[in-house]
Amino acid sequence: MTLDSYRAQAKVYFDPVVKIAVRLGLTPNPLTIAAFIASGAAGLLFAFGHLAWAILAVMVNAFCDALDGAVARELKIQSLRGDFLDHAVDRYADIFIITGIFAGGLVCWQIGVFALTGVLMSSYLGTQAQAVGVGRYYGGVLGRADRLVLIILAGIASIAAPAGIFGVTFFTWLLLCFGIFGHITALQRFAYVWAKVK
Repeated sequence: MTLDSYRAQAKVYFDPVVKIAVRLGLTPNPLTIAAFIASGAAGLLFAFGHLAWAILAVMVNAFCDALDGAVARELKIQSLRGDFLDHAVDRYADIFIITGIFAGGLVCWQIGVFALTGVLMSSYLGTQAQAVGVGRYYGGVLGRADRLVLIILAGIASIAAPAGIFGVTFFTWLLLCFGIFGHITALQRFAYVWAKVK
């Protein structure tokens, strides 16, 4: 993943935010639930055509999603239950946001479903690596952090230039990439795990 490879560098800038969250008494599970609510709001806002507000909701989802794990590590309260909740919420967030995009007519439903299958399969194979004892695997060309940033950028570009590129909307280009690179990422993860297990 492009962005996940920069986690160590980003930590320096994100740590002060984490410390503020801890001082405010925030704990991981409420932050995870806040991410869930924000993703649901984003999906509805996309579906009803409120693009700027939808992008803001995606930003809130991305922020809370990054913060919950960081706060858990800072407080040293990581748990399997918290990890399970986080993964479940992340998958629902993927479904809410992408479904909202094609439900709102920003993309035809066929491309939306193609994108959704790529996103869900790449995520599933990442967690399945953990289930078979290899450990959580984040490898591949397109991960969740990348997707969220790209959705935000596509939204901003769509507001600035609704016609898109060559008459094709930015979200159409984006979800085509999600479908193609999501399935490539799924294959990369499958190959990695297959080589590790007997």
